[in-house]
Amino acid sequence: MDVGGNGGGLPVNNKQRAMLPNKSRGEFTRNPRKDSEGLSESPDLEFEYSDTDKWAAELSELYSYTEGPEFALNRKCFEEEFRPHVSDKKWTELDAAQHRAHAMRLLDSLEVIAREKRLKVARAILYMAQGTFAECSSEAEVQHWMRYNIFLLLDVGTFSALVELLNMEIDNSAACSSAVRKPAISLADSTDLRVLLNIMYLMVETIQQDDPADKPEWKIIRETFRAELGSPLFNNEPISVMLFGMVTKFCSGHAPHFPMKKVLLLLWKSILFTLGGFEQLQSIKVHKRDELGLPPLPEDSIRVIRSMRAASPPASASDLIEQQQKRARREHKALIKQDNLDAFNEKDPYKADDSREDEDDNDDNDNSIEAETFPLERDEVMPPPIPHPPSERVSFPKGLPWAPKVREKDIENFLESSRSKFIGYTLGSDTDTVVGLPRPIHESIKTLKQHKYVSIAEMQVSKEEEFQKTPLSGGEEEVEMCSTELLYQGILPSLPQYMIALLKILLAAAPTSKAKTDSINILADVLPEEMPTTVLQSMKLGVDVNRHKEIIVKAISAILLLLLKHFKLNHIYQFEYMAQHLVFANCIPLILKFFNQNIMSYITAKNSISVLDFPYCVVHELPELTAESLEAGDNNQFCWRNLFSCINLLRILNKLTKWKHSRTMMLVVFKSAPILKRALKVKQAMMQLYVLKLLKVQTKYLGRQWRKSNMKTMSAIYQKVRHRLNDDWAYGNDLDARPWDFQAEECALRANIERFNSRRYDKSHSNPDFLPVDNCLQSVLGQRVDLPEDFQMNYDLWLEREVFSKPISWEELLQ
Repeated sequence: MDVGGNGGGLPVNNKQRAMLPNKSRGEFTRNPRKDSEGLSESPDLEFEYSDTDKWAAELSELYSYTEGPEFALNRKCFEEEFRPHVSDKKWTELDAAQHRAHAMRLLDSLEVIAREKRLKVARAILYMAQGTFAECSSEAEVQHWMRYNIFLLLDVGTFSALVELLNMEIDNSAACSSAVRKPAISLADSTDLRVLLNIMYLMVETIQQDDPADKPEWKIIRETFRAELGSPLFNNEPISVMLFGMVTKFCSGHAPHFPMKKVLLLLWKSILFTLGGFEQLQSIKVHKRDELGLPPLPEDSIRVIRSMRAASPPASASDLIEQQQKRARREHKALIKQDNLDAFNEKDPYKADDSREDEDDNDDNDNSIEAETFPLERDEVMPPPIPHPPSERVSFPKGLPWAPKVREKDIENFLESSRSKFIGYTLGSDTDTVVGLPRPIHESIKTLKQHKYVSIAEMQVSKEEEFQKTPLSGGEEEVEMCSTELLYQGILPSLPQYMIALLKILLAAAPTSKAKTDSINILADVLPEEMPTTVLQSMKLGVDVNRHKEIIVKAISAILLLLLKHFKLNHIYQFEYMAQHLVFANCIPLILKFFNQNIMSYITAKNSISVLDFPYCVVHELPELTAESLEAGDNNQFCWRNLFSCINLLRILNKLTKWKHSRTMMLVVFKSAPILKRALKVKQAMMQLYVLKLLKVQTKYLGRQWRKSNMKTMSAIYQKVRHRLNDDWAYGNDLDARPWDFQAEECALRANIERFNSRRYDKSHSNPDFLPVDNCLQSVLGQRVDLPEDFQMNYDLWLEREVFSKPISWEELLQ
């Protein structure tokens, strides 16, 4: 399945194209003088990475702006159900018993056969889940009543009823065949599904919010719901597996009316709630290391990343053109040969000759890469460093943010090469014998061992090897049936199809994708029945469509990252199975294609109309929308969801390529370096860290010329990315710099994954030699054996030949 294409649209190293600013290549077209003066002055993006955005933002993203009129319809349906029973009071004025009685009445009414009646009741329940907003005067009050009503609905058993109704709608063949035949699908085709998914999403999203003010019984309900959501209670499978099934059915073209944004949002929040977010991942990791007897983590990675400061972005192409013109008038000075990385902090030999000779002395303090260039294939165009007024300098403590790490394999390689060099023989994996090696080597080994880091994955791989070698004496493996394990078992049979489907939708939602006739239509739940007739309506729909795509990218990137991280902790081969299918479905070129755009424009995009966001739109009088107000957008410095998506995609790319030589070479082959360097324009520390990590792994393959032209990037990698003590990432003389054999590496990994899945999950094809043997004479003789027909016909002959004609020595038999 060719999801991401063959890297089409990725830039080639063409000098003329590299020199010209181009919107598609993500370069700025601002005034060069203003740019060069203002780059280092632009503030860091005040973005705090988290599992999700603020609760209000997550609620508003559920609804498209086209769905706006449905809020009033939901209220009307509720009033029709509510008023006959309580004529003179508001919902907010009733007591708890009356609230519960009405919730039970609505739940009973859901089980009617008539579709129209059922939809009305579902809308009334949705209005309750939306906080009975007509009786509220502020957003905070809406959120308070949402929380109260949703816990009430969950307590009376609404969620199970909704899952059953959703299953019915998924299997509704009439709706599917009707949607397939339609030339254009609109919002009206998915009404029933949207109402059900809205209620389910609001329930999951609200209940997962942990509020210290919650009642004790609410906390019990919350934990019970979390356990149920991750268990195969609904339709004998976790809710996430059912939603994955909806995604594949949509992508196969059998159900084009499915509201995919809502399905993906509910899938993301279900996984997040049942498996846990990034804080929980960190605590699970600490607990697992403790269980395996491994030393504690050297640092809390979340805290380190949050305390990091962003570097200034590289210079733009317009700067480089101006600098090249100035430089052409100047004499070229001889370049000093640079032998090691220490010279970076002393003086940059590739800097243009000017009066600021001591500029690089302060690189440690500046933590900046503002004089960095784009890789112009042969040119070394370096703009002069930007001056900083002495009064504005901020001093930071010296030292690197991460503790260095060394793998056992690295120590073995170091000892092997040292023994070959000094003694002339090797001892394989022995890392203790140092006889005959010089004193400095002893010191080196001691330092390496001090920083040795054994990962959970290494322990799991070695245990799996033991199980494969000794299937009988190894004993039974104790598999903890946690939520992650249950989810993996649920999605294992169709995991490749799920990954392909997610990547297909991601490709369709990416801003760099062109509209193609064969691509899937992801706009079914945003397009109105009647297309816009005025300019204002068209602008509003345009904003809505772009916002819709951004939310889909956000949900898919979060789903993939969460699954990869949880599977990696649960068992490394579960992670490798998912990662390998992502790679086979062209995830690497797809993510690079996504970043091959003006990434600053994407992150600062204003595809939202704040006055139409829920719950603001239901408690305030809406002002009149104008073309000017739509164009202006909000006043935010950046778009939270887009920056969140970009960081997630970079983290996924890191997860796929880490320690995989063949996949690292894919980054090189697809010319990812210039694309990733443009992403450094975003002044956000976490995003820059993951970009620098991806550049670090391929630096040795990019050639001396690239490294020479990108000294500032090299320096930033040195300052921000964790060090592996004997990793020659900056020099290109590593043993791994061999011609890449993609197939051999991936096939070996695939064989290991298949052996793991077969041993642990495929009980039907277990080796008959390893099955237990029945030694009881009575039970063996009591078994019914089906004899073939020809044997039964010739039974008398067999008795004569095998029994009667053969003498039996009873004495010997008895002895």
